[in-house]
Amino acid sequence: MAGNDDYYALLGVQRNASPEDIKKAYRRCAIQYHPDRNPGDAQAEARFKECAEAYEVLSDPEKRARYDQFGKAGLRGTGVHDWAHADRYDIFSMVEELFGFGDLFGGIGGRRRHGPQPGQSLRCFIDVTLEEVLAGAEKTVRVARQELCEACGGSGSASGKSQPCATCGGQGRVQQGGGFFRLVRDCPRCGGRGSVVSDPCPTCGGNRFIHRRRTIDITIPPGVEEGQRIRYAGQGDAGDPGAPRGDLFAVVRVGEHAFFERHGGDLLCQVPVSFTQAALGAKLEVPTLEGTEPMEITRGTQSGDLYRLKGKGLPDLHGRRRGDILVQVVVEVPRKLSRRQEELLREFATTEKKGVLPHREGFLERLANYIKQQTEAKDDS
Repeated sequence: MAGNDDYYALLGVQRNASPEDIKKAYRRCAIQYHPDRNPGDAQAEARFKECAEAYEVLSDPEKRARYDQFGKAGLRGTGVHDWAHADRYDIFSMVEELFGFGDLFGGIGGRRRHGPQPGQSLRCFIDVTLEEVLAGAEKTVRVARQELCEACGGSGSASGKSQPCATCGGQGRVQQGGGFFRLVRDCPRCGGRGSVVSDPCPTCGGNRFIHRRRTIDITIPPGVEEGQRIRYAGQGDAGDPGAPRGDLFAVVRVGEHAFFERHGGDLLCQVPVSFTQAALGAKLEVPTLEGTEPMEITRGTQSGDLYRLKGKGLPDLHGRRRGDILVQVVVEVPRKLSRRQEELLREFATTEKKGVLPHREGFLERLANYIKQQTEAKDDS
């Protein structure tokens, strides 16, 4: 689609649209392109994903500001969902998280489906340094997740028996409204299970699940990006008996560095040099993520000039290449000069034929000159 980079056009709103207008526009698009309304239509599903991505960005003030200024390129590292490669059930999970609804038509898109329900996916955040992005790292996280109650085996009943829910007739779903725009939701009484228990398990209180904290090892691959999600299958909440667990998504957060600013695989740092080093050239030791590296600057280097240390940046996720370190030279002007340094600079200024401020005598220097003049005057008289 030619215009899929224009989020405003995707939702059919102006660039100055209010948050409420954007929300209404997204709801219209979600209904129009919802896969349950367009079964088997790959184009509609693709458009549904594009609209979801557009809403995620435009509904977030910070992401919207970056998009307005830099376009999609400015969203790199902001943690925007990878909608294009999400599978169908991930789509609806993300839509519910983002917008608060998933199943508009009572079809396969909703969280509840016939049979044992899989567990919910969980999310945790992993903080890493640039040094860990370079080399990779092993992290350990503790997550609170849902486990099947061992006492009742996940039935919720002390006796293990249940009966059909009278509210939904055992269907697990109730319908609100009528006609095309009907809304089908989980039954509020049985929670979508279609059955209820009369003798709740004393351990879980009939909830079938208990919460436990688990320690999970997380592997951070070299080259990981800010906001990237790492999926660990089967490490989320437990599902119904016989159903798989949900997944755990570890979201990477890359911390700020004392010297470097990241630009993809490249790293930018600023190195101060003196006027004489910039004018005459110099050999420097510049920082890298692995220590320091010698670098030579040429004669006549200007403040702001860039030098490149090839292959000293960050690797890509595939390990094919490393980026570079871009060293920006900043020429520092000394705030204080010795008398000899000032004399030399003034002598140099005469060779340039450049106008400079006249020499300003300090108080002690003026006092010494005054006394000298008074003494010479007395001698003459």
